[in-house]
Amino acid sequence: MKKIKVVELFAGVGGFRLGLRKASNKKIKYETVWNSQWEPSTKVQHASEIYIKRFGPEGHSCEDIRTVVDNKFNEIPKHDLLVGGFPCQDYSVARTANQANGLVGKKGVLWWSIYDILKKSGKNAPDFLMLENVDRLLKSPTKQRGRDFAVVLSSLNSLGYAVEWRVINAAEYGFPQRRRRVFILGYKKETKPYKELKKSEPNNWITKLGVITKGFPVEKNTDELNTFTVHEDTTVVSKEFSSNSPKVSPFENAGIMVDGKVYTRKVKPKYNGKQIFLKDILIDDKNIPEEFFIKESDLERWKYLKGSKKEERTTKDGFKYWYSEGGMIFPDNVNAPSRTIVTGEGGSSPSRFKHVIKTKSGRLRRLTPIELERLNMFPDNHTEGVSDTKRAFLMGNALVVGVIEKLGQSLNRFF
Repeated sequence: MKKIKVVELFAGVGGFRLGLRKASNKKIKYETVWNSQWEPSTKVQHASEIYIKRFGPEGHSCEDIRTVVDNKFNEIPKHDLLVGGFPCQDYSVARTANQANGLVGKKGVLWWSIYDILKKSGKNAPDFLMLENVDRLLKSPTKQRGRDFAVVLSSLNSLGYAVEWRVINAAEYGFPQRRRRVFILGYKKETKPYKELKKSEPNNWITKLGVITKGFPVEKNTDELNTFTVHEDTTVVSKEFSSNSPKVSPFENAGIMVDGKVYTRKVKPKYNGKQIFLKDILIDDKNIPEEFFIKESDLERWKYLKGSKKEERTTKDGFKYWYSEGGMIFPDNVNAPSRTIVTGEGGSSPSRFKHVIKTKSGRLRRLTPIELERLNMFPDNHTEGVSDTKRAFLMGNALVVGVIEKLGQSLNRFF
């Protein structure tokens, strides 16, 4: 059996680790040799505590990754695959445009921790990368569309990696949650996928031959391939990329980059298998604590927040403006994949974004922590040990384990 040594950054509660564990088989075993989880905005490190509880303390770091890279780099062992969902708050659509500061944002700069690990590793840098972020990364920042992702590609190119990416909506491949994320795979020079990618016709790699499309097939279509080059100097990219057409990102939902040359196009998912719906992951109503049911006194507030509205509002400075938003399905449709879980999913207070379902008895209730775990395909009670509100927060920050499993299975052939 070949063991693939994995380093997991920004590990959360272990979604990458769980997915790669499931992707292991009789010939290939993904073995996490070191992992890092540290949340700068909290005193109690709940995610780190849960990670240790589920996987043990060996090789676990609960310290600012910047501190580790600068002062304790030797603690990071040599590895074959580096994975991580580098913090996405600066790109997330949950924040307003003027807050989305991209790579210059407080958490966005953590991309450079990944870069520095790869650079400092030199010849020992991992052969493979598997990274995840919100799909807005391809379009940020608003004043220079696509610049942040171009900086990522430019920096990886300078380190000798070829890259492929795809925006994947988990529900479009049978999983129980509509969660759109961009997945970025990197291959170092001299590796088999790098060589195959470089000699392949770009369109064929994106739509037929690539690691991502083998796990997540796409329909045949005639959309054109957009081709351009990212400058080898990231400072030039930061200043000049998309400066002439800042309103439109040149990056489509799929593409590759090799030797600085980018090939990108729109693709549509192709899937005819089993579809998991929200109803398929629900717990029997008899086992639901009363606190999860909607109080009659709160119902009108729930309806208001979920409903469409156009109303005049006033800012703190006395400025009046019209606020409008469309309505949401209330309660949620259980005969479809769920909406995206958000970090504010927990707690009993009425909210526009929390899931509410109608039970067989006709009562309305919120989703439990176990149901939220199931929507991300985690084991039941994986986050047990912290408050229900915190468990919901952790799932709002997590990824769909099944997506990582499929990517890992597709990557297996190169080992």
